[in-house]
Amino acid sequence: MHQQAVTDLVKQSATTLGFDLVRIASAERFESDEETALKRLRTGLMDGLPWYTESRVRRGSNPDELLPGAKSIISLGMSYMPPDQPQKVSTGPSGRVAVYAWGDDYHRILKRRMKALVEDVSAKEGQTLRSRWYVDDGPMLDRAVAQRAGTGWFGKNTNILTGQFGSWVFLAQVITDLELIPDPPLKKTCGTCTRCLASCPTNAFTGPYELDNTRCISYLTIEHRGPIPRELRPLMQDWVFGCDICQDVCPVNLKAAPTEEPAFQKSDSAFLDLLWILDMTEEEFREHFRNSPIKRAKRVGLQRNACIALGNIGDERAVAALAHALLSGEPLVRGHAAWALGRIGGQPGYSTLCHALQTENDPAVVQEIQFALQDLASRSG
Repeated sequence: MHQQAVTDLVKQSATTLGFDLVRIASAERFESDEETALKRLRTGLMDGLPWYTESRVRRGSNPDELLPGAKSIISLGMSYMPPDQPQKVSTGPSGRVAVYAWGDDYHRILKRRMKALVEDVSAKEGQTLRSRWYVDDGPMLDRAVAQRAGTGWFGKNTNILTGQFGSWVFLAQVITDLELIPDPPLKKTCGTCTRCLASCPTNAFTGPYELDNTRCISYLTIEHRGPIPRELRPLMQDWVFGCDICQDVCPVNLKAAPTEEPAFQKSDSAFLDLLWILDMTEEEFREHFRNSPIKRAKRVGLQRNACIALGNIGDERAVAALAHALLSGEPLVRGHAAWALGRIGGQPGYSTLCHALQTENDPAVVQEIQFALQDLASRSG
């Protein structure tokens, strides 16, 4: 089959399977992107991600290492922004969830369709394609692929921006030994706009196109497993899983077309009842979030995040639930519950903290209780 005909076949098949964006990139090594990624890694901007290593970056920069004989990369994208903004259902305090986690787990959906894409093209080509496919859980430098293919351009918040769907897209790649006709990169840029950089409450951006992972609310609420630095907690607002602030202010995103994929049009998880989260068992967590990206935070992490959100909201109705968490939860949750009680204040919270100080034997939690009591004393004095 002629090279142009095969390229057209790939794009038509991907579109039929529900991908909103499909472009082609060459499979040459991503040298400049590799250098940038290694620099960020070595300067500590990627700290907290033990799996993000130099060897992983080098592998992800070289398609031929992932698939010997690679000639092309099919760059794919699916929009995930629902057409309607959800309304809060809970009458109590609730925490916000990043839009990408409102619907079903995208990894399964995209990988299933990439597999179908390879099978469809193989059948029509009359030969089995050699291929490897990835979403964001593999070594491939997905944003570098998207930029080279013209799927989108790098925004100053480090996300890929697309003309039709903004940055509300899931990216995926299929490395193949097919010789396809590559698409040119886009010539668009963010120009002089810096709204995303100025909007970050934790000052996670060290400059345009550069993010300090350890200060990003998305990292802190999802990937980070330990206690969240005290100085960052008040800045995290009511986010309990991910963050969309730098995307919400982006002018390109304001006119983005919504998704047509039913699996991403759900909004049940847009706002989570924080008191329900604190009371949740491990079995309830696994059952409720089994098809959701939220399961990546794990129950203890989500409860830690709920404590911070409750402390920032300051709703006194949360005192009883936080007191229960302080006296019965895991150490990580107990410590953050103490912090939240100190933020909310009031006599019931003070009494709970004093009682917990007499019974707590975890040094880190004891320190959190002491800081909370000092915070209360400084504000009352």
